[in-house]
Amino acid sequence: MSDAPADRPLRVLLIAEAANPEWTSVPLVGWSHAKAIRERCDAHIVTQIRNKPAFERAGVDPAIYTAIDNEHIAGRAFRIAQKLGLSKGKAWTIASALGTVAYWEFERLLWNRFGGAITRGEYDVVHRLTPLSPSTPSPLAAKCARAGVPFVMGPINGGVPWPQHYRHLQRREGEWASALRPLGRWIPGYTSTRRHASAIIVASRSAADELAEPYRGKQVYMPENAIDPARFPPPPSRDRIELPLRVAFVGRLVPCKAVDLLLEAVAPFARDGRLTIDIIGDGPERDRIERTIRQECIESAVTMPGWIDHHKLHERLGGAHVLGFPSVRDFGGGVVLEAMALGVVPLVADYAGPAELVTDATGFKIPLGTPAQLVARVRESFAEILDAPERLLPMARAARRRVEALFTWDARAAQSVRVYEWVTGRAPKPDFGMPFPDTETHFPIHRDTDQAVHDAVPEAVIDPP
Repeated sequence: MSDAPADRPLRVLLIAEAANPEWTSVPLVGWSHAKAIRERCDAHIVTQIRNKPAFERAGVDPAIYTAIDNEHIAGRAFRIAQKLGLSKGKAWTIASALGTVAYWEFERLLWNRFGGAITRGEYDVVHRLTPLSPSTPSPLAAKCARAGVPFVMGPINGGVPWPQHYRHLQRREGEWASALRPLGRWIPGYTSTRRHASAIIVASRSAADELAEPYRGKQVYMPENAIDPARFPPPPSRDRIELPLRVAFVGRLVPCKAVDLLLEAVAPFARDGRLTIDIIGDGPERDRIERTIRQECIESAVTMPGWIDHHKLHERLGGAHVLGFPSVRDFGGGVVLEAMALGVVPLVADYAGPAELVTDATGFKIPLGTPAQLVARVRESFAEILDAPERLLPMARAARRRVEALFTWDARAAQSVRVYEWVTGRAPKPDFGMPFPDTETHFPIHRDTDQAVHDAVPEAVIDPP
């Protein structure tokens, strides 16, 4: 516990090895989360040297961040991962394992630079934002414990089991190494990290389930993704929806995203002119998807613009009515929040990360089943939407309100600060619910972010007696 005065802003050392405003996925998560926390705390960000040029272009004050140069290992690990399949959007488990080796060196150099300041109590909290991988240990946790400084880990996410009926997609993804994930518990430092951490932020129920019983009292649930309202402004008000229904998919074109199953499901409606679909993204499945489009004779209803700069994505995605995202294995699902922020109603497979973001008031969660069952269920849902498209209007408004209340980066920073207050003895342990509650049916929404975060979860849950 810290003896920091309660009226002084918390001093936090933020470890965001992956943090880059110009990239997507984990680096953008690391950047956005760190930046939002920095606005609420006296925080210093520690990142990897490859991110320094982007920090400079973003005008970040050099005094508030430090770039650690472990490229002599990280660069080699990345090149090996590229050769093993990462360059084709595959072999993510292998890339994560190689990244663990590089991260050990990153933390060693970090301790050389900041170990003295941590030991002297110059920081109230040390928080590892990235890596997100739960398998990557942090030797820093034990060192912080010896120094009497709380170490916070997370959000951690990953390791979602492959659904039994989709193992063929696992093979196409080149994810044979995911079968070896249980061995990650034997990585040196894995158990020590959890034993010495003061708090472990889990980003999904799957990550919570993986946490061993002795450490569950340390866990706080907080999804990894959020949105920047400046990048995703409120959508124009709609009072009706005219056909054709506009559907969008956004993401890597890889097997687990199941874009071919989405196309198969909507093909009858695309052929009769009641639906169009915009496939935004690129990847190794593009040829297969193009073949599916030809086989289903829906060329006139499908567009494939490839990747769109993430700063311009809202312009394209915001024109859709529905986000079609039947991914069968997705850890986070940040694009689901982006769609909701734009008033685009998500349709997701009821499995893993995306299903924890969507409620019945804000979207459609489709039971997984076999591939044939998933196709049939997605088709049935779109048939119901097309029969009464106006039902999307209140769902779109509810989706936007849910994101505003719980899933902005400022809300995420406010939640993080509550964790810091807990581990430093300033407040009781927070519990925001798992998943976050349905704000539409239970709690009011307020414009002020702090009030929204507080009021969107009952007091008895945030501050249990």
